[in-house]
Amino acid sequence: MSTAPLAGLRILDLTRLLPGPAATLHLADYGAEVIKIEDLGEGDYLRSFPPFVRDAHGAPINPTWVALNRGKRSLRLNLKAAEGRELLLRLCEGADALVESFRPGTLAKLGLGWEVLHARAPRLVLCSISGYGQQGPLRLAAGHDLNYIALAGVLDQIRADGRPAVPNLQLGDVHGGTLAALSALLIALLGAQRSGQGRHVDVAMTDALLAHHVFPHGDLDAGQAPVPGATLLTGGVACYHVYACADRLHLAVGALELKFWRSFCTAVGLDELAGTHWSQQPEQAPGTPAARALIARVAAHLAAQPRAHWLAQLAAADACTAPVLTPAEAIEHPQVAARSLVHRVDGVTHVGPLAAMSQYHFTVAPTEAPGASTRTLLAELGLPAPEIERLLAAGVVGAP
Repeated sequence: MSTAPLAGLRILDLTRLLPGPAATLHLADYGAEVIKIEDLGEGDYLRSFPPFVRDAHGAPINPTWVALNRGKRSLRLNLKAAEGRELLLRLCEGADALVESFRPGTLAKLGLGWEVLHARAPRLVLCSISGYGQQGPLRLAAGHDLNYIALAGVLDQIRADGRPAVPNLQLGDVHGGTLAALSALLIALLGAQRSGQGRHVDVAMTDALLAHHVFPHGDLDAGQAPVPGATLLTGGVACYHVYACADRLHLAVGALELKFWRSFCTAVGLDELAGTHWSQQPEQAPGTPAARALIARVAAHLAAQPRAHWLAQLAAADACTAPVLTPAEAIEHPQVAARSLVHRVDGVTHVGPLAAMSQYHFTVAPTEAPGASTRTLLAELGLPAPEIERLLAAGVVGAP
């Protein structure tokens, strides 16, 4: 029997945009009941960002918002109203966690700070996601992904033509926010199950980036400046590099260990270079003139043939190589198909789950319109229908 591993877990989600919604998406994908709570105004403004697809009614909608919020129940709630705040507290009494991504101090200003939540729901875990955390001189500073990776020293290491390059994987949002929040939240939930006491989890996206940027820190400890393009993992050696082929398509070579480098050299007809590995020749240390000369030699060799030729030569080699695919090519790759990762529903691409798991079969759940579950959730709290309609009319809650 397929059993959702997080069945019975209830998560209240006050987040917007990418980091928080992606974290709660992963929880929903594994069976948690996630209640997405939006205000009665614009709500999650990711919906208004381009690009757009058309929903069943012909209205434009952001496909990323649809994918990030699948499987969640939707409630529209006015937290500026006293009755709205009381409804949230009642929801907290039956929830396991509340995830929010307001600027630090916003919940407290609303009268919903950690002390209030903890007093009302002692086992509740509050997970706060922000760029710089709840303390520090930048705690209230506005920011986005680019700012966080810049401050953490990550952007300095991502370069094209010698200049910092803007990546189209939101490293700060996803690594520093989503995955850090998911990990820390589950740790705190495990602790709450054992002790009966919740915790306030303070996720700073910049902190998580800094904590995992370990290789440049190691260079610094060794007294070496981590200069992009001149270190082991930034293109400073021939065996870990990206090369252009004759058709201007690119090949990623990750033959970092000696055995993989030898296999690569044999496969592409460069046997004479098999001994020129950084681990065997000190002069081939990352960023040295000899290392740069070797990179140029391999680049010239690979530039003589189209990528398909080299992929055919490397097909049977254990050499850590891969084509540099476009996003469109990546989601169509046979490896992705074998993993059953991509699901297209109503013109929206859903990718998941985060990891395959035995005794659990993932399916794409529908995405609710904002406020679609408002009446149902209030009824579950015990509110009679006339009271629910009064709250709707008073602007305390909202429904489609």
